Amino acid sequence: MFTGIIETLGTVTDLQSEGSGMRLTVSSEISSALKIDQSVAHGGVCLTVVALDAAAGTHTVTAIAETLNCTALSEIAKGDQLNLERCVEVGGRLDGHIVQGHVDCTARVESIESMDGSWLVRISYNPASDRLIVPKGSITVNGVSLTVVDTCLDTGASDPGLPSWFTLALIPYTWEHTTFGQLSAGDAVNLEFDVVGKYVARMLARD
Repeated sequence: MFTGIIETLGTVTDLQSEGSGMRLTVSSEISSALKIDQSVAHGGVCLTVVALDAAAGTHTVTAIAETLNCTALSEIAKGDQLNLERCVEVGGRLDGHIVQGHVDCTARVESIESMDGSWLVRISYNPASDRLIVPKGSITVNGVSLTVVDTCLDTGASDPGLPSWFTLALIPYTWEHTTFGQLSAGDAVNLEFDVVGKYVARMLARD
């Protein structure tokens, strides 16, 4: 389990095909402290450490075909950066919200607007997930625990047949210490909806 509070950024130093999957080697300030079989969230995707190179300060993880098909890792390139977070320690503070590292879907950055000290990011997604997003609720984007500002459904701006959207307001710290500062309109991002909301939606659908 994770919290969505990013520890550091990692840089992809190598990509190798592995059957239908891919091995990613990442350089970061926490790589030397990792262990084989440890779970680490990479851009919001929970991946298992399979190799370490302490001298180079890198670790390697494997993304299988299912992971590549369901996440934005399919668009990753050598030199790209990823938000990294190790799993939460029992007894530690839950500063974000409960994050599993299991990406529900990908979405696209629609626009980024500077608000003189903050940034308003609008993200478009498949309307099939409308019931899982609520204003002021939690959502994980590329592994970052964030609060939804508003949605097209709640502003009356939804348009049948077009993607739905929601907005996020980012403080300078988040902008500077995560990959959000590197995003542009059109970029793919990983979404993980609040697990509590997902369970509630599933139970209501059975009634």
